[in-house]
Amino acid sequence: MPKFQKSEDELETMADKWLYALKNLPRLLERPAALQERIFKKFFEVAEIGNLPKEEYAKYFESEKVYYDNDGAIRTAEAKGRAEGRAEGRAEGRAEGRAEGRAEGETIGAIKNAKENARKMKADGMSTELIAKYTGLTAEEINGL
Repeated sequence: MPKFQKSEDELETMADKWLYALKNLPRLLERPAALQERIFKKFFEVAEIGNLPKEEYAKYFESEKVYYDNDGAIRTAEAKGRAEGRAEGRAEGRAEGRAEGRAEGETIGAIKNAKENARKMKADGMSTELIAKYTGLTAEEINGL
């Protein structure tokens, strides 16, 4: 560091800027124009925190601890809520799927029964109109049996 002698106007590379910032930090009252990149904003914020009186420094870190504890609690609660919501959604989806499956099975079963009864009625010589009346099948369906 002692050999670094560039002024603010002579800074060209990022390394030059870092060396200038580190060497001159104790003398700087505000951020120089050459150090306007986002990384230097964070650097100067951290330097300001490090320059706080001991009591304020302790209060700052205590407030940070509280912030991160609260943030962690909120994130955990959100994750737990999402997991519970997914589980509840799956259960509802399964129940709906079962209900739909039962309804479809009952419909298919009713159609099979109607067709089986229609075959028996047709075999016994009943008219198509009468079979249609009792089974709910169409004349085309009955003739196709």
